Amino acid sequence: TRRSSDLMNSIISEKGQITIPKKLRTRLELSTGVILDVHEDHGKLIIEKKSSKSPFDQWYGKGHLPFGKNTNEYLKTVRGI
Repeated sequence: TRRSSDLMNSIISEKGQITIPKKLRTRLELSTGVILDVHEDHGKLIIEKKSSKSPFDQWYGKGHLPFGKNTNEYLKTVRGI
């Protein structure tokens, strides 16, 4: 349920742009560069924040290099440097 205090207005510019109120940008962690999906559903404009995570984030730090070396040491080994 939406309270009247939750309603915020935004005006469409000549270029078709809108400004998302600061209070909502802060609450929803919307900052420069965040990608939004925009679509229509039964006459309503729906704007959803896309996941900011890379699909590779789930794998970060999961692999281990052989010989207990860090990346630079491993690359020197395999490159014969």
